[in-house]
Amino acid sequence: MSFKFFDKLSQDFSELLNDKKEYNVVIEVELENTVTNENNVKTIIKPNISTQIFEIILKYIYGGVITIENIETKIIYELMIVANELEFEELSKKLESYLVESKASWLRTHFSRVYHSIVDNNKCNEFKGLNQFYNDIITKYPNLIFESEDFTSLQEAALISILEKDNLQLEEIKIWDYVIKWGIAQNSTFPPNLEEWSKENFKTLKVTLQQCLPLIRYFHISEKDIWEKLKPYRKILGMQLWDDLYQQRLFPNQPVKSLVLPARIISNPELPQRINELISTIISEEHVAEISTWIDRKSTIYSFANVPYKLQLILRGSKDGFQPKTFWDMCNEQAGTIVIAKVSGTDEILGGYNPLAWDSKTQGTWMETSDSFIFSLKNGNIQNSILSRVKNKTLALYYYDSDYQKTCGPRFGTREFILRSDVSDFTKDKRCWSRYGNSFGCLLL
Repeated sequence: MSFKFFDKLSQDFSELLNDKKEYNVVIEVELENTVTNENNVKTIIKPNISTQIFEIILKYIYGGVITIENIETKIIYELMIVANELEFEELSKKLESYLVESKASWLRTHFSRVYHSIVDNNKCNEFKGLNQFYNDIITKYPNLIFESEDFTSLQEAALISILEKDNLQLEEIKIWDYVIKWGIAQNSTFPPNLEEWSKENFKTLKVTLQQCLPLIRYFHISEKDIWEKLKPYRKILGMQLWDDLYQQRLFPNQPVKSLVLPARIISNPELPQRINELISTIISEEHVAEISTWIDRKSTIYSFANVPYKLQLILRGSKDGFQPKTFWDMCNEQAGTIVIAKVSGTDEILGGYNPLAWDSKTQGTWMETSDSFIFSLKNGNIQNSILSRVKNKTLALYYYDSDYQKTCGPRFGTREFILRSDVSDFTKDKRCWSRYGNSFGCLLL
């Protein structure tokens, strides 16, 4: 995918990049109400910008055209941040839209990093698309955030912004549990057994959570949960709040001195339809949940109700044909795709995930990514699913040139999983390979 900007203005300058003489460059950005010299110009020094990002910025400045389809998502995100800092608003907004529309999985997986960079740096108004994207996830599917492996690394400002939401779709006692979990994680020296905690431990936890505790809706937690979940931590709540909670239990209609926040608005949103019998005749809802979990690198498998994806069918062999060239034609420029194949006469289901865009116009090249993987799914006599991630990211996938596309389909790794047919039909020969160690197996589709 390529983005073009002000091409009429900069097209004559793009050839300057081919001249390696005088390659030293100073980027200067004029800022409103900022005076750093007599010309009202501030020089931005970014020693931590990678060479790759710097080269893309130069292409944007000189040529107005950048290509990002085969750039790792992490680099695209960093490029967006740099473009925003350099006040290249057009580029920054285009990259933001691309991330939201095409890289939702990466954004979910790296929630703590991206969300905190928006909130902590007061970028909510500048990255409105990302802010809305995360607000939708937080309010509708908060478990995806609170159950993520990096939840406890969330910055305090980001956690506070979540707790402030009135429409957070989660029971208040669960929110309490997550807040306590986060607070304890910030203090690694606490004893693992609560009974061994000292007064100093409770005092430290209270200080750690001093900005978060006032945002809990205590008066909307059941008596049972107050007794079982809050009582062990009553030392961090303060006597007044604890007395008011006890008073409410005895005299529910009598006013209390503590601040009573309104109950959160639980709307029980419906998840969008993600799969039906027309999407795939091979994989089940359980398979969809498992593959989605692998994509997001979660340790706990999603329930199907919490799968954050809507699958769209691009190609089905029984309908569109099993010719290799059909794959390249129909999947060209499609990113974030799952390839599924069933071994004829067996229960075995094999497949691979490609986060990059397929390119049918390539001249034959290796594609680099750390997020691709191949798998074998639990099915029938196959008792367990097997996941295999990329070890050498420079050889993650291979895109064939137009001549080889007549006989070769998708190829994951060197030859770990490849669909190939010398007669241009995957069902007519046994040239589809999967490799285990140094041995090969033939797959008949």
